[in-house]
Amino acid sequence: MNKSKVCPCGSNKTYVDCCCRYLTGSETPATAETLMRSRYSAYTLLRDDYLLHTWHPSTRPAQLGLADDAAKKWLGLQVQRYEQKDADHAIVEFVARYKIGGRAHRLHEVSRFVREDVRWFYLDGEVD
Repeated sequence: MNKSKVCPCGSNKTYVDCCCRYLTGSETPATAETLMRSRYSAYTLLRDDYLLHTWHPSTRPAQLGLADDAAKKWLGLQVQRYEQKDADHAIVEFVARYKIGGRAHRLHEVSRFVREDVRWFYLDGEVD
């Protein structure tokens, strides 16, 4: 990805000033919302490795196969709610829009996150 382009996560920052630092491993997201945004960017960039690395081991699948989703074009992310339940648990509600074969779709999810030590992990989510 061109690092001077706007970050896919919807922050209106450049990719290099936003999610790039997380996807390269130079920094760890400080909040569950930041992790969720970086995971969205990883989906747009087909970065299975990052998604699996940030998925809690108790719910993480063996593989994702994002290369098979290459026809999916991600269009945008809107965070609707971020709620810090306690120091180590949070939820993020979001809508992600995408197209497959010219047809628009939206993914509405309420995701649960857990922090262990200093790292946030995606735990699971309920899709609407």
